[in-house]
Amino acid sequence: MSAPAGGALESPVPIIDISPAAEGADGLAALGRAVDEACRRIGFFVVVGHGVQEGVIDDLWAAARAFFDLPLALKRATPAPSADYAYGYSPVEGEVLARSLGASSPPDLKESLNIGPLRLPAVIPAGAEAILAEPRWPERPAALRPAWEAYFEAMADLAGRLLTIMAVGLGLPAEFFEPYLDDCSSAMRAINYPEVQTAPLPGQLRAGAHTDYGTLSILRFDDAPGGLEVKGLDGWATVPATPGGFVVNLGDMMARWTNDRWVSTLHRAGLPPVGAGHTSRRQSVVFFHNVAWDAEVRCLPTCLAPGESPRYEPVLAGPHLLSKFASTVESGY
Repeated sequence: MSAPAGGALESPVPIIDISPAAEGADGLAALGRAVDEACRRIGFFVVVGHGVQEGVIDDLWAAARAFFDLPLALKRATPAPSADYAYGYSPVEGEVLARSLGASSPPDLKESLNIGPLRLPAVIPAGAEAILAEPRWPERPAALRPAWEAYFEAMADLAGRLLTIMAVGLGLPAEFFEPYLDDCSSAMRAINYPEVQTAPLPGQLRAGAHTDYGTLSILRFDDAPGGLEVKGLDGWATVPATPGGFVVNLGDMMARWTNDRWVSTLHRAGLPPVGAGHTSRRQSVVFFHNVAWDAEVRCLPTCLAPGESPRYEPVLAGPHLLSKFASTVESGY
């Protein structure tokens, strides 16, 4: 596997057409095998044939770009992450994702807008108020909220379809994960990576190396330099944009569920080449599927070989998620 000029290896992430899922059991079985292989090997895959309308994507893309183009003072008028709200606007250098794994690095060279679940349970569990919070929408642009809601719903639907394929790949009934689609604490993040105009600090990246926290993430991003890289056996590998595709990756909860049969892989957003200039601005949107706050995640029976013990103690999904959020916010905002 050769390395391109940027130093990262070529992508080991497979592309999977999920349209055969609509063909019934045979299509699901074949897809389950393909997803199982990808999740064992790298924990990432790209989906095409997903049926998400391009208009839904384009509307959000334009609205998010309009938000990030606002003056900083207007963006800061949107609530920031705090003890009672895990979402909101985070400015450039407002987050250190590497801290979610206990690492130390300079703040990330990105800004983001984060909104949590659109539908909340009738009763909010004690301690869950920051995660299960009513969205606090920016006042501008007006088009952002409807575009965000439409995209969020499309991603929630896609996540449900992916979890059906994943269940089959794990030797479980196709409907196994359906109960985990209720009262989700899923969230979505739009990210702007501005041009890198000054020399970064030693070790500084657009997004530090981290794993995601929930079950799975669904990512779309611009085709611009300085983007997603995954840590494979041979080193860091660049994941290019696939026309019409979404990158899907596993989070920590899925690794726990599968006893590390499936991996939650380190990834980061690298720096653009020196001199890339205006072509290096990059935007991405990521949907994080998270199960209900009080869902207990323990080793799945099909992922425990005879005589083998679970590698992880059972964990409640919500407190795990909140602890990860809290560890990454840069103080002094």
